[in-house]
Amino acid sequence: MPGRSLATLRAAITAFFALDGFLFAGWVVRIPDIKHQTHASAGALGLALLGVSAGAVLTMTLTGRLCRRYGSHPVTVVCMVVLALSVALPPLTRSAPVLGAVLLLFGAAYGGVNVAFNSAAVDLVAALRKPVMPSFHAAFSLGGMVGAGLGGLVAGALSPARHLLGLSVIGLLVTAVAGRTLLRHEPPVPPERAPAPGSEPGGGAAGRPGGRGLVVVLGLVALCTAYGEGAMADWGALHLQQDLAASPGTAAAGYACFALAMTVGRLTGSALLARLGRARTVIAGGTVAAAGMLLGSLAPSVGAALAGFAVTGLGLANLFPVAVERAGALAGPSGVAVASTLGYGGMLLGPPAIGFMADWFSLPAALTSVAALAAVAAVIGVTTRRSLGR
Repeated sequence: MPGRSLATLRAAITAFFALDGFLFAGWVVRIPDIKHQTHASAGALGLALLGVSAGAVLTMTLTGRLCRRYGSHPVTVVCMVVLALSVALPPLTRSAPVLGAVLLLFGAAYGGVNVAFNSAAVDLVAALRKPVMPSFHAAFSLGGMVGAGLGGLVAGALSPARHLLGLSVIGLLVTAVAGRTLLRHEPPVPPERAPAPGSEPGGGAAGRPGGRGLVVVLGLVALCTAYGEGAMADWGALHLQQDLAASPGTAAAGYACFALAMTVGRLTGSALLARLGRARTVIAGGTVAAAGMLLGSLAPSVGAALAGFAVTGLGLANLFPVAVERAGALAGPSGVAVASTLGYGGMLLGPPAIGFMADWFSLPAALTSVAALAAVAAVIGVTTRRSLGR
């Protein structure tokens, strides 16, 4: 594929990553309003959020097959259309059970599009032969920062229904433009990805003894770190508003700080990987994120909590991209599917778990689980240092 076509394809995939973060953040900053609207307790809200988790996990198990059959590009476009339409539905609900049903659809689209465009991105990274995977995830974080910032600005002026309907329209417009590029181009297939005669498609490390186990371990790194992203998205604003008496606008800024820090970390991720290598990047990132989240969850003031959220974002920034890219390099599309499913499963299953822990203990205590799992990711980096390589 010519260099210009690769650059155009990179821009389109980047737009989908950014749009995904933008829509997701637009939803999460209105969660306190939706909680009030549905009169849900923390536990009931956690159960409703489980609809996102269930829909995403069910879709992720099918998305790999759909990508192999129809291609990752068409699957990305279709899932993003559904995501853009479904983001406008939560404000129309008036009870936690109905909210959970709506979030089931939202989660199905979210899970599908994330597996699909990560698969497309890994193929493109292999074709470019450059460590640019963090740049795609930087676009997701930048989209999240913009979505959260916009949500904070309009929180007092627009109802959740009008706000999220506007996001739905934006999502459909961006999909119409970027989707045309994806549908015109086939995913690039580098020579080393072509299956050898008589081999199984999507083989690689997964087909060798211990290879699939390593891919699963990489998925666990993604799970530990994405758990923190999901927790910050769904509970960060509520923690600031409920436990530290922050205003709605300041509460929304909490996720914006986290997303901005992740964006900065990922924009510099390629240089960091070149300097430290994968193993030391995972070890350092997990350690920094654990310290930051302890501050963010236990700090007695809003300012200190915001600083902790930012440090957490810097620490987590490159762990998920490293895990997904390495799994894809080892096992092709099947490795991407396994790592993405485990990773986004952590992002989506974590928030309901935090809801239950918040009912049993307190929300600040529940958020310390993010620090614990970030530390687990660092330990995994130590124990798999040779396998992670540079």
